[in-house]
Amino acid sequence: MPLQPHDLSVELIRFRHALHQEPEIGLELPRTQEKVLRELDALPLEISTGRETTSVTAVLRGRGGAPGAERPAVLLRADMDALPVQEQTGVDFTSRVDGAMHACGHDLHTSMLTGAARLLADRVDQLPGDVVLMFQPGEEGCDGASVMLREGVLEAAGRTVDAAYAMHVFSGMAPHGQLLTKPGVMMSASDGLEVVVHGAGGHGSAPHHAKDPVTTAAEMVTALQVMVTRQLDMFDPAVLTVGVLQAGTKRNVIPDSARFEATVRTFSEENRAQLQRSIPRLLQGIASAHGLEVEVAYRTEYPRTVTDLSETERAEQVIRGLLGEERMTRLATPVSGSEDFSHVLDRVPGTFIGLGAVTPGADPKAAAFNHSPQAIFDDGVLADGAALYAELATTRLASLAAESTTPRTADAVATA
Repeated sequence: MPLQPHDLSVELIRFRHALHQEPEIGLELPRTQEKVLRELDALPLEISTGRETTSVTAVLRGRGGAPGAERPAVLLRADMDALPVQEQTGVDFTSRVDGAMHACGHDLHTSMLTGAARLLADRVDQLPGDVVLMFQPGEEGCDGASVMLREGVLEAAGRTVDAAYAMHVFSGMAPHGQLLTKPGVMMSASDGLEVVVHGAGGHGSAPHHAKDPVTTAAEMVTALQVMVTRQLDMFDPAVLTVGVLQAGTKRNVIPDSARFEATVRTFSEENRAQLQRSIPRLLQGIASAHGLEVEVAYRTEYPRTVTDLSETERAEQVIRGLLGEERMTRLATPVSGSEDFSHVLDRVPGTFIGLGAVTPGADPKAAAFNHSPQAIFDDGVLADGAALYAELATTRLASLAAESTTPRTADAVATA
């Protein structure tokens, strides 16, 4: 029988609200770590914490399966960090930390994974393998996944896990409770661009006596948008968004420098490599044309999130069996967000599942999306998310155990 959330819902909501009211940013999340450890304390888990960051790794040792058989292992991941956003939702459990908010729903992920730990602990005697629970800080631009990989999270059970799964809630885009899957490229790669234009300051009334970095930076911002539409195949798109643009202190003063930062999202390795070459060349050319200097830092960050076809199909079967066919949607195109869980999927097969957490009855196309100060994620998805995490681990361990004990045919032995 599929695992059920029983009466966990109230506890998961309580825990999620506690996390939401005290968000922490980056790789150091001491209060969040403390809360997670407290939730896991009574369960039969082998728990370790990170050396470089406040991560939590918990291993549940299954006690079922054939004696002496090789023990499979699967990994379930939840990210725990918040964003530097001032909350404007008005919910009664709003953030108490000025300038910090769980605007991407990681408080739900963490709550769902603690719920899954409880559900799996209830079935520990039947599990024919081990489950690694990965509670990760620093997903929002700090690459906490790579830190945990360096510290051996994939080998926490004593051998490399056979499969890995993660989920992500959305406050818009998808209807309430809808599960989103996609085999292959599911999310874009993410890179960062930092540019400083160096000119020569002067009086705003006499720009010919200065070298104006503001107009040059403005031309660069526009030229980057044109380049993306003119140098890349429209059927292999890229997204380049300038999110920071800074210059000057007074309207009649030409400053010495101007700077901007941009995020670059691509869905193919070819486009990623091309932009890494083309962007600095373009910006150097514009600066040179105006007699200015420019510093360009192009930093590769997260790779594309690429899901395994077989693991995605297995996850879809689990969703259908647990929640019903109508609750699942296979995306036709990738999502332009990025994820450091991509590093995990580069190492082991697995998949990534989206979960619509928009308020029931709200229009997902009009709802404030992730990272918005108005983004609201509904508690009603917590129990289903916990059950799905647990069922993904349970069914995959069962299939892996069956594979390891299935006798090979004479033909298979002859050709081995």
